[in-house]
Amino acid sequence: MLMDISQHKAVLLQEVIEYLVPLSLGRYVDCTLGAGGHAERILEATLPDGLLLGLDVDEQALCLAQTRLETYKDRIIIKRESYTQLGAILESIFWQEVDGILMDLGVSSMQLDHAERGFSFRQEAELDMRFDTRNTLTASIIVNQYAEKELADLIYHFGEEQRSRHVAHNIVKNRPIRTTLQLAHLVDQVTKSGKPGIHAATRTFQALRIAVNRELEAIEALLPQALQALRIGGRIVVISFHSLEDRIVKQYFQREGKDCLCPPQQPICTCGHKARLKWVTRHVVTASDLERKNNPRARSARLRVVEKVA
Repeated sequence: MLMDISQHKAVLLQEVIEYLVPLSLGRYVDCTLGAGGHAERILEATLPDGLLLGLDVDEQALCLAQTRLETYKDRIIIKRESYTQLGAILESIFWQEVDGILMDLGVSSMQLDHAERGFSFRQEAELDMRFDTRNTLTASIIVNQYAEKELADLIYHFGEEQRSRHVAHNIVKNRPIRTTLQLAHLVDQVTKSGKPGIHAATRTFQALRIAVNRELEAIEALLPQALQALRIGGRIVVISFHSLEDRIVKQYFQREGKDCLCPPQQPICTCGHKARLKWVTRHVVTASDLERKNNPRARSARLRVVEKVA
């Protein structure tokens, strides 16, 4: 069952448009189309001739987006493809460069709200957590087949869970684990939330989702392709929701914003690296108090923006 489009609230919508500065005749990419909330506003802002490429691997999301964006069907290209293939996709549609790129990273509200997708620790479902249902790796495979040490390391590194070894041991001891609520209960037995209102299983579920979808590797693959595709003066807008993905984005932007990458103690530059971008937002942009009140999922959103200079 598909989610009602009206229920989906695109995060930091006003800020995305403000910093992306979409114009008519421009070409833009929404790397994570989702239900099309950001894309709709970009298409409105680029009337009458702006073009948009929308990518997503989630079939349910694309069905929603196609319905929502029907009015703009002559100006949007929608593909069920991973953003890790951005360069090849742009080449296939003969776009040599683009004017702006949006990346809204992480899990979407649709995926969390559909219990059968297995992303939520608050609803009973089989352990799945795949963005792209064509992939074979699921959370169930990781939980029930990975060795205890491998599972503990995964939960520690991707979930930043300090009690990862206790969690992994309790999981292995109680295999097989079939459902989300069963897993959440086992995690809750050996750990606790770090903040009021945050479920104890949050970090473990985050770790499993990241591992299933290889999210961090995907971001690392996307960023250089995005910078390469961008015209000089074009902008990349990134929304992240946790420190792991935000750190990758920030460090990449910092590196590509420098003229030299040689060690500080080296007196003469030998790398020949030149800055390819500049910061538009010196500090991370977060949601307003009003948006946080109306859309709790905006509380952890962090927006960063850069502009290509060379």
